[in-house]
Amino acid sequence: MSVKLRLARHGAKKRPYYRIVAADVRAPRDGRFIEQVGSYNPMLPKDSEDRVKLDVEKVQDWLKKGARPTERVARFLGAAGLWEWKHGNNPEKGKPGQKALERIEERKEKAEARAAAEAEAKEAAAEAKKAADEAAKQAAEDAKNAPAEDAPAAEETPAEE
Repeated sequence: MSVKLRLARHGAKKRPYYRIVAADVRAPRDGRFIEQVGSYNPMLPKDSEDRVKLDVEKVQDWLKKGARPTERVARFLGAAGLWEWKHGNNPEKGKPGQKALERIEERKEKAEARAAAEAEAKEAAAEAKKAADEAAKQAAEDAKNAPAEDAPAAEETPAEE
């Protein structure tokens, strides 16, 4: 007989209250259980001491006998220091589905295309800036050279008259 430490739901509709019980894995969720080892009231604030109550001796006894906690109860036991619980112990449950994988691939492709377009735009902007700088330099050189040549011609014209 395999035993689990799990939650059994009680309370009214939309007002849940759970008992933490040691139960046979074949028994229904709210059905027969072997022993009650604690309680959980999700309606209380998270920092309340009465939110999760555990009978530590009973829990340790059941863990020594080989009972395995469910994910939620393991989280409670980890907070109490009775069980080593790590976030994400179920790697299969956390894997994305087929559609999510397709969306991830589409996002990667779009991001790569966007990055390539941005790189091309940066290159084009850099080339345009280089061309504009060179044109400005050329215009500056022409401006330096042009007034020097035009000035004597302008001076000669009034002298000739």
